[in-house]
Amino acid sequence: MTAPTAQSARFSSGQPGSPDLLRSVFRQHAAGVAVITAGDGGRPVGFTATSLNSVSADPPLLSFTIATGSSSWPVIRDSEHLGVHILGEHQKELAGLFARRGADRFGPATGWAEGPHDVPLLDGVLAWLVCRVVARVPAGEHRVIIAEVVVGDPVGEGRPLLYHQGRFNALRD
Repeated sequence: MTAPTAQSARFSSGQPGSPDLLRSVFRQHAAGVAVITAGDGGRPVGFTATSLNSVSADPPLLSFTIATGSSSWPVIRDSEHLGVHILGEHQKELAGLFARRGADRFGPATGWAEGPHDVPLLDGVLAWLVCRVVARVPAGEHRVIIAEVVVGDPVGEGRPLLYHQGRFNALRD
């Protein structure tokens, strides 16, 4: 038997599984920033998401998570179509606005228009999609939303906004 190395000793003494451990590890993971939107008969909702993932190319599916305690959850839960917006590094304030509880997310400072399937589409994003929800999967106090791409536009200009160490960041050259 070989003697334990400093590396293996570190791994064997790791913290037990907990919400704090998960949060602290994922603070090290840089993620792209998206805003998810949905319409509710003229009352749009939206929230900032860093959990956006491509699931399948054929059919074109994506996923994201939302907390069931979120103010946007009731509308997301009942919506057939959603908007997915990839934010640029110039949109830190917009990401913060859509992440803040109680904020007037679709107030005068937010440029947006009603898009296909009555989905609110944000101005100035790097790319956007309108998607049809195909599943809402329970996952703890969240739901994993799986949606199929219906239409979109990938040609916005700029560089992506990232979320890392609890802050919105830009790429460095």
